Amino acid sequence: MSTPTILTPDTLPAEAFTDATKAVDRLTELYTQATTFLHERFAATMKSPEEGIRIRAFYPEVRFTTSTYASVDSRLAFGHVSSPGTFAATITRPDLFRGYLIQQIGLLIENHGQPVVVGPSETPIPVHFAVSADSAVNIPQDGAAAFTLRDIFDVPDLSTTNDDIVNGTYKAPDDVRPLAPFTAQRVDYSLARLAHYTATDPSHFQCHVLFTNYQFYVTEFEDYARAQLKDPDSGYTSFVSTGNVEITDGDTPIPETAKTPQMPTYHLKRADGSGITLVNIGVGPSNAKTATDHIAVLRPHAWLMVGHCAGLRNTQALGDFVLAHAYLREDHVLDDDLPVWVPIPALAEIQIALEQSVAQVTQLEGYELKRIMRTGTVATIDNRNWELRDQSGPVQRLSQSRSVALDMESATIAANGYRFRVPYGTLLCVSDKPLHGELKLPGMASDFYKSQVARHLMIGIRAMELLRSTPLERIHSRKLRSFDETAFL
Repeated sequence: MSTPTILTPDTLPAEAFTDATKAVDRLTELYTQATTFLHERFAATMKSPEEGIRIRAFYPEVRFTTSTYASVDSRLAFGHVSSPGTFAATITRPDLFRGYLIQQIGLLIENHGQPVVVGPSETPIPVHFAVSADSAVNIPQDGAAAFTLRDIFDVPDLSTTNDDIVNGTYKAPDDVRPLAPFTAQRVDYSLARLAHYTATDPSHFQCHVLFTNYQFYVTEFEDYARAQLKDPDSGYTSFVSTGNVEITDGDTPIPETAKTPQMPTYHLKRADGSGITLVNIGVGPSNAKTATDHIAVLRPHAWLMVGHCAGLRNTQALGDFVLAHAYLREDHVLDDDLPVWVPIPALAEIQIALEQSVAQVTQLEGYELKRIMRTGTVATIDNRNWELRDQSGPVQRLSQSRSVALDMESATIAANGYRFRVPYGTLLCVSDKPLHGELKLPGMASDFYKSQVARHLMIGIRAMELLRSTPLERIHSRKLRSFDETAFL
């Protein structure tokens, strides 16, 4: 069999930069050249495939080499490499990540006094990801086209799409170590999944993400968003609903979408991306892991769980709040990526923001706040009907762990935040007390409980607004970083 002729685009050679903005401009230029080439060739091939050719273009790459250790502020958790050597990262969608890339590359140049080198990488761009921005283009399944796709174009490669870098299991094939927590293919994969699961484009996601497991929060969030859009001093510019419906006026109606996505997502946007995104992940640790697996590539500044839980103490009442200080992990969905023996610490900056928010919204402080809020361990399980099992085992474990609440998502979200170096926190609202005869049944929710749910969302929003004013380097603390970390956040 003859070797196919490989067609690649004319591209610019690798070049050193000491200006982060110019470096990102070059990344954008290289990425645009590569994806335009693949897009045009794919369209032509679908009309008239040619035998004996292979069409290929490559992700752009940032590469950095230093022979010295950086002399930086010891409090800084990112923005520098840990030791001398060569480090590299493949880059995708530099248009979407422009601010992030300028910031991270700028810190690297500043902290080491060395340039970065930008050029084509050796990692091919899968054609699926190159044409994904064009909704009019569909990639055919195997056998649906007049040619075998993988014979002509590159397709996603699991060896560069997995999470071995963030999991701490990456083994470099050469002496080049990772510069960023995710490869370009991994990012592209998640961007595609986000659009599918949330029915909103990744470009709408904001730096502060709230997760919930109850539809009522969505209604409250939209009401809050509309009020903010009517206030010219709020700083919020638009509200995006599923289907990428975007409004800039608080009175504009939002049409219902024909199909509800698996994880409906809504965005209250600010011009600089520091707004708030709300994701209704539904029930279960699998959904919680799926959502956070993909949102993590956007490098949010914080994510919080604000959902319902079962209260485990007799002194709790429906509508009481639980601020998680620790997690009992029995969700099992992350056991292969983050062993259960890894502790998930509470993050001081997040905890303080949440407690201050509860005090501000409820107008209760100090000892009086304890009337409606408990702090302690939240247990997360993978069996929604755990109450139907013999109670001697589960109840004993819950008691030994000092758990005050139980749900199916919080520990998963916190653990994935720890794993992906995304600051995390949990504030739950007690919706039932199964150990004390108060089950989730129609008609049991009191007016107090309903008002607490409304206040609950406001507490999450207020916490995000407090975190927005906190310097980035204080939120992304060193306790989320391992011994040998990537320079990029």
